[in-house]
Amino acid sequence: MTALRWQGLLFSAAALLVALASLPIGATGGPAMLLLLAGLIVVLGVPHGAFDPLFAQRLHALAGVRDWSLFTLAYLLPALLVALLWQTAPGIFLGGFLLLSLVHFSGDPEAGSGIFFRLLYGGLVIVLPAFLHVDEVTRLFGMLADPDAAATLAGWLHLASGPWLLATFFAVLSASRRRWQAALEMLAVTVLAVVAPPLVAFTVFFCGMHGARHFLRTLAYAGPGAARAGLRFAVLPLIAVAIMFAAALWIWRDVALEERLVRLIFIGLAALTVPHMGLVERVRFSGRW
Repeated sequence: MTALRWQGLLFSAAALLVALASLPIGATGGPAMLLLLAGLIVVLGVPHGAFDPLFAQRLHALAGVRDWSLFTLAYLLPALLVALLWQTAPGIFLGGFLLLSLVHFSGDPEAGSGIFFRLLYGGLVIVLPAFLHVDEVTRLFGMLADPDAAATLAGWLHLASGPWLLATFFAVLSASRRRWQAALEMLAVTVLAVVAPPLVAFTVFFCGMHGARHFLRTLAYAGPGAARAGLRFAVLPLIAVAIMFAAALWIWRDVALEERLVRLIFIGLAALTVPHMGLVERVRFSGRW
């Protein structure tokens, strides 16, 4: 059995256990729980993007200080623009981030998955938390956008969650006949997204499925030797991200801790996702992923 299959099975088991353990919980806990979730995302989730220089080097044959300096500028500029968009139009920022995340997460299922299956899967952790936890989703969105935009967006997700869940049910049934593990993974993400508190569901999915699967596919794409070599220049991006996150926490020092952590997670991820997708999605849609 391949590493990807083992990873999928382990994630599915963990997701179902977390969902079961979450049944008595109506919402994410206080600041202590948020600190734990933010730490897990930063330590286990964000580092999968540290291999982006590997993709850049293969796509653009980068060599020398000039090339890498230009790449660094080209990588950071979209991230800064995303942060500026949040400052000027937080409602548009939030809607755009959710849509980009749906597209990006749709790359997780195994090869051979159809476009309808992929889009349904990509939206599971985006749409389905609003099925039972719409008030919590509205509260979290309210920390990233104005109350009206947050309530409107959460309301639309709540309306979409029922049809999305029904379509997912049929997609799981259809896939189970030919691709049982893809069906199992979709089922596990669905149960997790519906039952667990929204931030818990996102953290388990982002770290246990998306980040882990990206890492394993990077090993396959670049080869173990290249990936090991890539760890050397992955250190600097990780340090840069840690500095950015620490600076953000200081800039928002007058904001309540819970809101600071939510902003740190989602504004930081949004800023990093745009340049990350610019590299990874090119490889994915070229058929080399």
